[in-house]
This record gives sequence, C-alpha cells and structure tokens, in this order.
Amino acid sequence: MNLNQVTVPSLNVPKAILFYQKIGLQLIVHTHDAYARFECLEGDATFSIHQVETLPKGSGTIVYFEVADVTQKVSELKEIGTDFETEPTQQTWGWTEARLKDPDGNTIIIYHAGTHRKNPPWRLK
Repeated sequence: MNLNQVTVPSLNVPKAILFYQKIGLQLIVHTHDAYARFECLEGDATFSIHQVETLPKGSGTIVYFEVADVTQKVSELKEIGTDFETEPTQQTWGWTEARLKDPDGNTIIIYHAGTHRKNPPWRLK
C-alpha cells in the first residue's frame, strides 16, 4: 500500500491555493473553487484541499513537508513574506522543524528528519 494524498478542509480554497503555491507546491487540479490538488515536487505524494462550510473542531490538522535544509527553506519563504510561528528547532526526537499556519489555521511543519523519519532509534522491530 502507498499513500496517494492527504486532503484537508478549507473555508476558502482560492486563498489556500495561493498559500500552498507560495510554499512551493505545484497546483495540478482545480475544480470550481471547491477542490484543489497539488503535487509535491519531490517524491510521489500529492496534497489536496476541499471546500467546507465549517472547519472540524479540535486542534486542527498537522501537515509535515520534508525538505533537505529547513533553515534554507524557511529563509526562502520568509523572503517572500511567509510568517512562521517557530524558527527551525532541533527537536528531542532528532528532527529539525519550523511551524507555520495555513489560511485555515492548519499547522504546517517544514522539517528534516534524515534517517529518523522511518528509522528512529525507538522504532519497533
């Protein structure tokens, strides 16, 4: 089995499209301002957003986008006006992460995990 895509809800798909294009995703499907799908430029995964009347309750969705150099990517995004909640931070679990929010309040994490992404020291055997 392989993950094809993750879809998150949006109150304003056109506004969300601009945000996700700004952070580097390639728009590949756009239907009637109700749905959009993006291609991640590295790997085979896609990411999509769909129009909703209300957002789900709770702390929201967290989406991780992996990059080779978090500090460089954050710097590039800040140069074009992207605001971050946190600077690149080395986490105790071995990942470097920087956090921001999309227009709907979903948490977006730009991160690098290296070999710890799939093979952390605490991985189950």
